Amino acid sequence: MQIRTEMTEILSGIRTRTFGLTFVLSAASLAFAQEKVSVTGKISDKSSQPVPYASITFTSKTSKVFSDAALTDEKGNFKLSLVPGNYTVTIEAIDYKKQTLDKNITAGSIGNFTLEKEAASTLSDTTEIQGVTLTAQSSKPYRVELDKKTYDPSQDIISKGGNLQDVLTNVPSVSVDTDGTVSMRGNSNVKFLINGKPSSLLGIDDSANALQSIPADQIERIEVITNPSSKFEASGTAGILNIILKKSKTRGFTGSVSGTLGYLPTSRLNANLNWRKGNWIWYINGGGGYDKRKNNRENATTYFDDSDNISSFLKQTNDNNNEGKNYNFNTGFNVDITDKTALNASIMMRNRTMDNSEGVHYTESNADGSLHSLTDRYSNATGQGNSWQADLGLDQKIGDNGQNITASVSLQHNKNNDENNIRQLVNSAFDSRNLVDQITINKTFIGKLDYELPIGNLSKLEAGYRIDRNENDYDYNVKTSDDDISFIIDPDFTSNTVYKEMINAFYAQFKSKIDRFGYQLGLRTELSDIDVSFNGLSGNSSKINKNYTGFFPSVFLSYDLGGDKSNQLLLNYSRRINRPRSWFLVPFNSFSQNDDRNLFAGNPDLNPEYVNSFELGYAIQKKKYTINPTLYYRRSQDETQMVVLRSQNDPQVLETRPYNVGWESQLGLDLNSTADLLPWWKIMANATFYRYESKGSFFNPELMDKAISFDGDGFSARARLTNTFTIDKTFNIQLQGFYRGGEKTASSHRKPMYALNLGASKTIWKGNGTVGFNIQDIFNTRAMKNYSYGSGFERYSYMQWQPRQFSVSFTYRFKQGEKIDQPKRKRDNNSNYDGDDEQQIPM
Repeated sequence: MQIRTEMTEILSGIRTRTFGLTFVLSAASLAFAQEKVSVTGKISDKSSQPVPYASITFTSKTSKVFSDAALTDEKGNFKLSLVPGNYTVTIEAIDYKKQTLDKNITAGSIGNFTLEKEAASTLSDTTEIQGVTLTAQSSKPYRVELDKKTYDPSQDIISKGGNLQDVLTNVPSVSVDTDGTVSMRGNSNVKFLINGKPSSLLGIDDSANALQSIPADQIERIEVITNPSSKFEASGTAGILNIILKKSKTRGFTGSVSGTLGYLPTSRLNANLNWRKGNWIWYINGGGGYDKRKNNRENATTYFDDSDNISSFLKQTNDNNNEGKNYNFNTGFNVDITDKTALNASIMMRNRTMDNSEGVHYTESNADGSLHSLTDRYSNATGQGNSWQADLGLDQKIGDNGQNITASVSLQHNKNNDENNIRQLVNSAFDSRNLVDQITINKTFIGKLDYELPIGNLSKLEAGYRIDRNENDYDYNVKTSDDDISFIIDPDFTSNTVYKEMINAFYAQFKSKIDRFGYQLGLRTELSDIDVSFNGLSGNSSKINKNYTGFFPSVFLSYDLGGDKSNQLLLNYSRRINRPRSWFLVPFNSFSQNDDRNLFAGNPDLNPEYVNSFELGYAIQKKKYTINPTLYYRRSQDETQMVVLRSQNDPQVLETRPYNVGWESQLGLDLNSTADLLPWWKIMANATFYRYESKGSFFNPELMDKAISFDGDGFSARARLTNTFTIDKTFNIQLQGFYRGGEKTASSHRKPMYALNLGASKTIWKGNGTVGFNIQDIFNTRAMKNYSYGSGFERYSYMQWQPRQFSVSFTYRFKQGEKIDQPKRKRDNNSNYDGDDEQQIPM
């Protein structure tokens, strides 16, 4: 987005009429529009041959912010809009002498410019080796903007050859637990987007398996939006992670292929291919891989009688081996139909297969420690999932003042079929056998319409509409056998659930700037209509309908302390919503594939959780370092907590259900920084320190005789430090340490956890190839330990999702084409982003 400024009298008008602009669009446009003129011209050589892709820069003699630049097309023509006045014009092109002249700019054509060739030492022009590119990597993997932070994984050596989940473990303000759960500042209610919208690539539930299916080398950047503006959907109380996939920035054919081998057995092969010619851009990203994962779990539960005396003990151990294959394919095109109309279309597909074997072993002991019984459950599961997504978008510019309308539609389909064969032995003798079959189908339609209206050079109004229609169909079937031969349907666990959700959303936001002060005000309204139809074979059917309207304001303020956006204060506020997930509302017991002592059931009375979030940030962004401390406060109402209860049918079975129990608040400091300490040593650090407090209780007289309290407070911290050492121009080593502090509430106590990772990268073949090596969790310490307390029991849990692993990767880059982007983008009014950090220089 370009930065444009206004004359003094227009700034005065903005100060007095800012808030009226939000409601009176046409009047505002006339009152504050900055007059710019369209400027065209042509660059050629002395023989009248056009000079393609020459750089022409207009530097205003009145104010630098009026300056702009352009590149000529294949015929040597250029076009841009400028404020009339006197400019210094600089023209540069490969094989030609640099030319500088003064020019008074008015409307229309400014004529032809003629360049003189350099005196060459060879008989051939440099353009004959078109496509050789020198790539200078950014020294800033982390950027701060008004309403988001951006992470560039291109310098992330540790995740090379890995997947999206590996990349997320390095993103500031983001944590990935041992079970693959992603959280931001300790909150796991994260909303994932791919290229700005929900995606079938991530499946229905954004699970760890889905995150592992997206290769790291297909990711261009990750936008961390801890406090989203009104332009974004309101779901996700922790914030939004927007995954931007790679697209071509060069003319001609470009691409890369990467492969990975590792242990535990891992193999991946992925390709990124791009072709740009004229107004067309085509791209294909795809690949596949095989992964083997192990996880170990232990539970030790102590049960108490009504007098709080120990009644029994239960020890549970799980050994899980999972083998998975996944394939993904993404192809599409962008085309500029006219100078003002652009069309884009894409289709994404994903396929995954899974084979899982697990042994669960229970040892039940009496109060005196004597053995009561031994139970063994052996599970063999297979799964297959297919998903596809089709997107179509249209971008239409209106006039020459920056008005723009963007329309898009997205169709998504996801189907998963999981089958499980469970055999149980009691004291080494056959007890039962169960066959579990679950089919889940998700259909999604998303329609968006966005409008942008620049008002002068410093202001912009945005408004839009969005519709989300989701339908999830769950078929859950369980067959049981007492003799290992004949099977009958178990009506208590066999059911069909249809979840339908429609959300209509409207938003408007206005942003502007007065001297060094920038602001953005927005309001979003979402109308939610949810229907859940549950039909259990045993007759316990129900229909649930929920309708509610939410208003979600957002405010973003910034102040440039240094006047050049490298030293800013940022203050923002937003209101968010956490809607109950579909299966949280369904009152059926799922037949656990690997554990019949811990069951889960939904709660039809569950309500949405709302959160108010405030942030006060300070950003210093210099060439060699970035410092971004953020003080934040978050308070949620109708907090959803998982309540663990002893079953009335079997006191050895624990049932977990979600309930709205009260409120929770968190006050913390999030500190992110990068620094080039020495020419050969760079660091990126992230630390989050926060104090939490929760208050609430749950009481159900049908299931227990006393309330469960969720009151608690305490202090916790998370920290990550990444060191990158440059051995020489082609060899880098990266060492990363991670720490997550413990947390306590009235019903649980989570112990601290730490891990250390190592990566190395070597560039070969004149920069066309890269070899990478990494070790995840060097000391094998990444494991979760937790104590939980409930009515009549205490439980200790241990889980290690994945033991230490290592991998070797190789990436080969094809011809890198010719860079055609403008040499420098102008910045948005209130943004700190001034173009691509990766500069590609044609030779």
